[in-house]
Amino acid sequence: MNSILKANQLTKTFDATTIPVHAVKEVNIDIYEGEITVLTGRSGSGKSTLLHLLAGLEQKTSGTIFYKDKSYDDLNSNELTKLRRSDMGFVYQFHYLLNELTAIENVSLPLLMNNLEKKEVLEKSKEILNILGLSHRFTHKPSEMSGGEKQRVAIARSMVHSPSLVILDEPTGDLDSQTALEVIESLKNYVSDVKSSLIIATHDMNFKEISDQTLIMDSGII
Repeated sequence: MNSILKANQLTKTFDATTIPVHAVKEVNIDIYEGEITVLTGRSGSGKSTLLHLLAGLEQKTSGTIFYKDKSYDDLNSNELTKLRRSDMGFVYQFHYLLNELTAIENVSLPLLMNNLEKKEVLEKSKEILNILGLSHRFTHKPSEMSGGEKQRVAIARSMVHSPSLVILDEPTGDLDSQTALEVIESLKNYVSDVKSSLIIATHDMNFKEISDQTLIMDSGII
């Protein structure tokens, strides 16, 4: 099985005055094509920092990261941005939707940034919203949707450009248990349909039911 994202001895150290703090310490990780990787651990264990490093959103202290055999060390900031925009998706705990836009308009934004034609943008946005069970919410604004629906719209926005890898940071952390289960089921269906890889940092043990590998992080170490 092919590895889509690989980190070797990945370390992130924050120098708090004279005492270094290792947020991530010598982590080795492989994310495989078409698989769901679940990352668990208590708050403050380094999960979010690790995700930001893997997405190239934060500078590592040492170690290496490869995306499809391409080393981040060989990419400048513009190239990393282009990689994220074209081949990755990132979902935060809070949806960060634009309140003045409808669901389909929010989802369309990544495609418009990639200069796709409006007809194709509309088709792809409708398709991903359908997969996530939101066909009845195309023209609704965030204020007209439930918490779970807003989070699924945010997930749709991160996936609309068919990324090979989607990184999710506590995607159900702000949801009640039933709504969280609906989001988890939507993610499972998405991976089944599109064959993307997911890495999910979460406290929600229900994600273990759909994971291909589950990793536990403690004090920056896996």
